[in-house]
Amino acid sequence: MGRKGVCCCCAALRPRYKRLVDNIFPEDPKDGLVKADMEKLTFYAVSAPEKLDRIGAYLAERLTRDVVRHRYGYVLIAMEALDQLLMACHSQSIKPFVESFLHMVAKLLESGEPKLQVLGTNSFVKFANIEEDTPSYHRRYDFFVSRFSAMCHSCDPDPEIQNEIRIAGIRGIQGVVRKTVNDELRATIWEPQHMDKIVPSLLFNMQKIEDIDSRIGPPSSPSAGVKEENPSVLAENCFRELLGRATYGNMNNAVRPVFAHLDYHRLWDPNEFAVSCFKIIMYSIQAQYSHHVIQEILGHLDVRKRDSPRVRAGIIQVLLEAVAIAAKGSIGPTVLEVFNTLLKHLRISVDFELSDRHSSAESVTLSTSSKENDERIVQNAIIQTIGFFGSNLPDYQRSEIMMFIMSKVPVLGTASQSLDPSNLGDLGTRRIQIMLLRSLLMVTSGYKATTISNALPPPFLDPLLSPSLMEDSELRQLVLEILHNLIDRHDNRAKLRGIRIIPDVSDLKIKRDKISRQDVSFMKKHGQQLYRHIYLGCKEEDNVQKNFELLFTSLALTTIELANEEVVIDLIRLAIALQDVAIINEDNLPMFNRCGVMALVAAYLNFLSQMIAVPAFCQHVSKVIETRSVEAAYFLPETIFKDKCDLPTSLEKDEKDLFFLTNKIAESLGGSGYNVERLSVPYVPQVTDEDRLSRRKSIVDTVSLQVDILSGSNTEDKVDNTEEITFEALKKAIENNGLEEQEKEKRRLVIEKFQKAPFEEIAAQCETKANLLHDRLAQILELTIRPPPSPSGTMTITAGHAHYHSVPVYEMKFPDLF
Repeated sequence: MGRKGVCCCCAALRPRYKRLVDNIFPEDPKDGLVKADMEKLTFYAVSAPEKLDRIGAYLAERLTRDVVRHRYGYVLIAMEALDQLLMACHSQSIKPFVESFLHMVAKLLESGEPKLQVLGTNSFVKFANIEEDTPSYHRRYDFFVSRFSAMCHSCDPDPEIQNEIRIAGIRGIQGVVRKTVNDELRATIWEPQHMDKIVPSLLFNMQKIEDIDSRIGPPSSPSAGVKEENPSVLAENCFRELLGRATYGNMNNAVRPVFAHLDYHRLWDPNEFAVSCFKIIMYSIQAQYSHHVIQEILGHLDVRKRDSPRVRAGIIQVLLEAVAIAAKGSIGPTVLEVFNTLLKHLRISVDFELSDRHSSAESVTLSTSSKENDERIVQNAIIQTIGFFGSNLPDYQRSEIMMFIMSKVPVLGTASQSLDPSNLGDLGTRRIQIMLLRSLLMVTSGYKATTISNALPPPFLDPLLSPSLMEDSELRQLVLEILHNLIDRHDNRAKLRGIRIIPDVSDLKIKRDKISRQDVSFMKKHGQQLYRHIYLGCKEEDNVQKNFELLFTSLALTTIELANEEVVIDLIRLAIALQDVAIINEDNLPMFNRCGVMALVAAYLNFLSQMIAVPAFCQHVSKVIETRSVEAAYFLPETIFKDKCDLPTSLEKDEKDLFFLTNKIAESLGGSGYNVERLSVPYVPQVTDEDRLSRRKSIVDTVSLQVDILSGSNTEDKVDNTEEITFEALKKAIENNGLEEQEKEKRRLVIEKFQKAPFEEIAAQCETKANLLHDRLAQILELTIRPPPSPSGTMTITAGHAHYHSVPVYEMKFPDLF
């Protein structure tokens, strides 16, 4: 009798490969694999590779029988023999053997015995590490993907067994990935039906990790012991490996199951796990594919736009983290798409907030305020994302984004806006204005333009300084802060923080460069817009201390960055005009505002006088400030902006020692070579078309009342002239003002024509006028050389190459040639 009770005669008649296979199994499975016989079987398989398929089929038959009979010792021996044969044989004939091997592995995985499942997984992992000479196009791993994914969700009551099965499932998925992901011609696992099983299985195990912060950075390299013992760490590394192998065509298939898993398990609120997942994704994928992930997040935000505010805020925060990582590399073509989508959701959030507020007016509930607060969370998250994304863009893209955001700011009284404010009302429009300007403030932070015209082009400057944005104190503050970001190119703003009388400006160590020709040109074209914005901003009744501080900083930065001699004169005219606003008080401003304007003028002229370093000017400013400190301290910023300040009941107009006088300033600057002729002309803000659309008090009315009332060059003259106003004087002033407006309009049309008309048209017109001038001069010269014999006679005039004609002398007229 042979081994295991088989008749020797019968054994001799059996095929040799079966006899060799039978011999590797001992009588007692505890003795393990018979190594000597295993060597004979291996030598036979290597020598006769055509027998490998039969060897595999017979081993599979024995293993199936042993599994059914629960003879697990022989199952272990069979799998060990299969593993050794796989490692030893590398030829084309191994393909049929692999099919038998995978069939046996599947049998083990289907069994309900955890040890056999682990055994089958280990064998599959060894097989996955073998590099085959040629791919097998017909082989598919659908069953293994499904089975390993199910093992990742094991809920065995024994924690140790559960942990062991989950680790086996993760290792099996990792083996499938390594076996199939590198060859695009094989059956791919990137198809959605496979990714929908693999990715959620890995994420399910990653949720169990204790230290979330360990996964927020680039891939780490934990020790082998940690990998084997902790399913979450193993799942994370498998997830990183999977994403690292993803290419352009299958990136979306790998990312979309993440959203499904987070939605199903409600992991957007709180969103710590969602944030950590997408940090892993962004650090694991290739940098050039980052924009795919951002597009997927934006698309999912659109899908969940009707969800609760906290869910939307969680998704937006994930987008912020993804953008923060992507901004360091390649962002791709999604820049405008990101901003457009975020602005759309900003509008949606405001709609929800206002609808909740309207519903609360009808039925008061305790949950309404919490909903509004949640919507504020969404809005703040959007603003942070916009600001962070924009601040990380290169300058050329950032300028485009600035104009894009500014174009979305709704303006009351206009209908062509992308974020249509028609359905929001005044409150909703104001909310969107504030949030968009806050976003713009973050985008402009750190922006350093080479010329101010690049930072403030007309399509951006005009809507930014729109009168509708000046109706609210907070809006004006945001506009001024945005201007500071764009004007301040040498980081001087921090040194100017807070309105005060600076004893020695040189201690601030102001950085500045010589003003460029481009900046000079900008101030000639748009300087009046900046002056006008500051002037009108000072006249608002709802100004608080922060408004005056920002206005002071605006004047100071304009002086540092953009001021030449001409601009200095204009700024002084503006300061004197603001002083007149406080003294005469035509706008009926509160006393605090009037004193605040006086303090602003004092602080700025003190700064300006030291910057241009004209001794006589500095002396006049210092003398007025000293007088105020003794007699009217409420005209100084250190006093008026205290919490408790005693305000005067009225301002005396004849106290000239407390005021900065135009004639004194003109004398001091004229002696230093400044052209002070324009100082005698009072500053009046430009009238724009938007003023007629604005709901604020019309500037046209203000100008019509100012004309000729303040025609004097100093405060004393203005105070005296106001007592001599009569109806006839006002009528005459209005008529003169109309003529002046006509002359200004003519000049404006001429300038506009030279700025906008084609060069050929201007050249042709100038040539025509030159020819006419030439003809007229020739006529004059001809008459001078050959006077007529008698007044009643006629003469022939030769005008260069002109034709000859007769004209009576007494009828000839020479109009003004110029």
